[in-house]
Formats: sequence, C-alpha cells, structure tokens
Amino acid sequence: MTVKSSISLTDQQAAFARSLVDKGRHSSVSAVVQQGLDLLQQKTEAEESDQEALRLLLRQRQEGSFISSTEMKSRLSTLLDEKRRSHDVAD
Repeated sequence: MTVKSSISLTDQQAAFARSLVDKGRHSSVSAVVQQGLDLLQQKTEAEESDQEALRLLLRQRQEGSFISSTEMKSRLSTLLDEKRRSHDVAD
C-alpha cells in the first residue's frame, strides 16, 4: 500500500534526486525519497538495537562482581606472560 504525500525538498536535494533518476538509478524522485526513508529506518533501528544491547550489558555489569585494580593487573600480567610464551616473545 502506498500513501500519497506532499513534501518539500531544498534545491540541492531535488537536483540530487533528479540526477539519480536521470542516471537510471531510480525510476522516480518518489523512489529516491522512499529508499532514503528505508535507509533512515534501518539506521534508526540499528541504533536502537545497539543502545538496547549496551543497556543490557551495563545492567549485567552492574549486577556482576567487581575485582580490585590490583587483581586486574595481576590477571593482565598473567595473560600477557601466557601470550608471550605461546609466541616465543621475550619480555
């Protein structure tokens, strides 16, 4: 289903849309605007999904356990030592 709508474009936007039609990339200025809206919708949905994933990660992190900076340094040092040994890299 389609809905007819009247929109206003700047001269630059209209010229760009018309150039896409003239090059055969779209059948009409309406098709250009439709694709632009589809892309904007996809971008918005992706951003919302990313934000929700970040909120979930933050909630999980807040509910999780914390370690001291000393413990973190120790763990990182151990990890680096293991990586150096596995790749025969000297300190």
